[in-house]
Amino acid sequence: MPVRSADRTASRRAEEKAAAVRRMFGAIAPRYDLLNHLLSLNIDRRWRRRTVDWLLADLEPDGTFLDACAGTLDLALELAGRRGFRGQVIASDFSLPMLERGRPKIQTHAIRTACADALCLPFPDQTFDGATVGFGVRNLADLDAGLNELARVLRPGGRLVILEFTTPVRQPLRGLYLFYFRKILPWIGRIISRHKDAYAYLPASVLDFPAPAALAERVRAAGFRDVRWETLTGGIAAIHIATRAG
Repeated sequence: MPVRSADRTASRRAEEKAAAVRRMFGAIAPRYDLLNHLLSLNIDRRWRRRTVDWLLADLEPDGTFLDACAGTLDLALELAGRRGFRGQVIASDFSLPMLERGRPKIQTHAIRTACADALCLPFPDQTFDGATVGFGVRNLADLDAGLNELARVLRPGGRLVILEFTTPVRQPLRGLYLFYFRKILPWIGRIISRHKDAYAYLPASVLDFPAPAALAERVRAAGFRDVRWETLTGGIAAIHIATRAG
């Protein structure tokens, strides 16, 4: 069948988004960790600990785990550094500068890195016992394709845990948060990162992203069961937990 014009347009837009996001993260890599901790008041560290708690709950800590969209490797490090962990972590990201920024942190840990797009992971089917994605699914050029790819590389019964920003629903926190998110955060991010667009992209991408219930439905549709979620810090972030069906 001939490729429809609408399909070609959607594919081109996805490629353009992926290229723009890759360039952006490459540009902000030198100050990425500083800004993460500063702009979240260090709460992001607590969120990562909670993500790993969910990943390892009732699991033997000696499997092979994927950290997709791994950035500067903080979440991979939280997993590999957990007391009693005897497994292997593969941390993948499509931004080489982000991975390079994180590599000095992991020299004594069981973490290997791979520069790879989460939409086309270079791993065989059913490779991993568990997978995490921290603040990454929101940046995928095709969310459903990315979730399907995560399902492909997980073994049946493997656990997926997604940590992602969301938006508080209750007032007055919602109003205060949106003011900070739209006005204060981009200004601080622009000054420190020296990138005029990156920290305007962040609130825009969060506000455009599916709410937790809608994301849970997308995860189910990708081949996962027992999908649940919890919100963190008044609804600023959410963790989704799911099991690979099969």
